[in-house]
Amino acid sequence: MTKLTDETRASLKSRTRLIHLGRDGAQSQGFVNLPPFRGSTVLYPDMETLKSRKQRYTYGTHGTPTTDALRAAWTDISGAAGTELVPSGLAAIVVALMTAVSAGGHLLMTDSAYGPARAFAMGALKRLGVETTFYDPRAGAGIEALFRPNTSAVLTESPGSQSFEIQDVPAIAEVAHARGACVLMDNTWATPLFFPPHAHGVDMAIEAGTKYLSGHSDLLLGLVSANETWFPRLQHTAGQMGIPAGPEDVFLALRGLRTMELRLREAERQGLAMARWLSERREVLRVLHPALPDDPGHALWKRDFAGSSGLFSVILKPAPEAAVAAFLDGLELFGLGYSWGGYESLVIPFDCASYRTATTWAPGGPALRFSIGLEDAEDLKADLDRAFARLKAAA
Repeated sequence: MTKLTDETRASLKSRTRLIHLGRDGAQSQGFVNLPPFRGSTVLYPDMETLKSRKQRYTYGTHGTPTTDALRAAWTDISGAAGTELVPSGLAAIVVALMTAVSAGGHLLMTDSAYGPARAFAMGALKRLGVETTFYDPRAGAGIEALFRPNTSAVLTESPGSQSFEIQDVPAIAEVAHARGACVLMDNTWATPLFFPPHAHGVDMAIEAGTKYLSGHSDLLLGLVSANETWFPRLQHTAGQMGIPAGPEDVFLALRGLRTMELRLREAERQGLAMARWLSERREVLRVLHPALPDDPGHALWKRDFAGSSGLFSVILKPAPEAAVAAFLDGLELFGLGYSWGGYESLVIPFDCASYRTATTWAPGGPALRFSIGLEDAEDLKADLDRAFARLKAAA
């Protein structure tokens, strides 16, 4: 098998690229999958090479053939200059923020941000002298009013991972870049396949590979891709922090990469089918899913996104807590769990009211977040039919 030329690689469709990116037959001794390289110590052939470090691999924290393969593949599909791998999605947020901010600086963070990202800003970053202002995720270009002379970064998340507001990322990026600020985005919901972040003005894109890249709920991984301006700084920060991703997780992520688009397309199909079905239930007040035409963010989603994933939220009509518990506790196919993007369906109750500061969360009823897996949709509907019956009986 001949190695892909740059011309051929550039012409390939995304699902073909995912199959072939990061594969090197010579490196893997002809095996289809590159094995996980485990190790800390790397030997040098002589004193001159040791002193100059003029060899690709120098120590386990600085990379292996396995990590290089995933970095290269993710960089390609993200349209980035480079990618760093870390042990979790939260670690990816931490490394990206530590690259973009410094003591005495000011960070703008969407009010719909992932909870642990918010906690890091209000905890560790505050102790380091970085002030954070939370902004309405629908601010768009209006975010300019919140900029200060020391604003160095803007964190976006589109859509929000619980409330699902779509952000006008290009408009925010235009404002931020005019002020010399870095634009970060948590792009885990869409992945680069459905939202190419750097083509929309994002400087550093954060992904939890734990989710759709893995696809099997059996690894923890974070990825940060960056453009040419920010990748050298990201690389320096990640190297100083010394938190490389583990070899087994990287190996499993590479394996998941090969089928990610197929799984994501199926998650989109299943998710939309379930969202539409739920939107017609009399027990449901509304469904929060940007791909639905009546969603407030639908126009922006349609403009900027190439697809949607299987994660969305539902607002039930007012019901007592005991009735919601009856709905959830008897589910047979939906697990109660805080991750998503695996092959199995999940659901969690949530309430943003306790931590929102720039916006008011008053949805009108109990909120549930669904991650739709790969089970047959008719079976999932039957499970939820029984759940709604329990909800009614307990109300």
